[in-house]
Amino acid sequence: MRLFILSLFILTMLGASEEYNSIKKSYLSSYNYEQMGKYSEAIKVLAPLHLKYPKGYTLNLRFGWLFFLDKKYNDAQKHYKIAALSKPYAIEPRLGLIRVDLATASYTKAEQVAQELLKVDYYNYYANIYITQALIAQKKYDIAYSVVSKMLAIYPTDVSFLELLALVYEKTQSPYLEEVYEDILILDPNNVFVNNKKGL
Repeated sequence: MRLFILSLFILTMLGASEEYNSIKKSYLSSYNYEQMGKYSEAIKVLAPLHLKYPKGYTLNLRFGWLFFLDKKYNDAQKHYKIAALSKPYAIEPRLGLIRVDLATASYTKAEQVAQELLKVDYYNYYANIYITQALIAQKKYDIAYSVVSKMLAIYPTDVSFLELLALVYEKTQSPYLEEVYEDILILDPNNVFVNNKKGL
């Protein structure tokens, strides 16, 4: 009897190990395809896993990201929502939904989702970037400036927020625009954003 139980335990462990290796292999293939820009292939290799774990958090989060990269925004939104339902307190799928809203020019919706997220995580880095982008797109420059100023107070040399500040200054014709450009180039001499703006 003991031998039977031991054998059953070993077989179970071997089965679990094989399943783990299979999952690991599928994800590795997906990441490799993503790096090559073959997003449909990156999705395809994970499809069998999705059939087995249709509500899996990590899997749906990855599908959301890959469909987003492939510009299939309805599919991306669907999978991000499934991931969000799977783990209601998770921030990652909500950030994904904001990215989709920005990509589809749903700026009001992006702002609303970001505001809800910031109630939970006031200094969330990406949520603050995304809400600023949404605010600038809606010409809400004063609010955008407030968000950027808040983040630059704790990340004074962050180039992404300095670029957003430059955008606000550009739109509002601020006399401080060139000064911000110079600050960015000191931190990032080959900065594409500034060099394009200045025609360098």
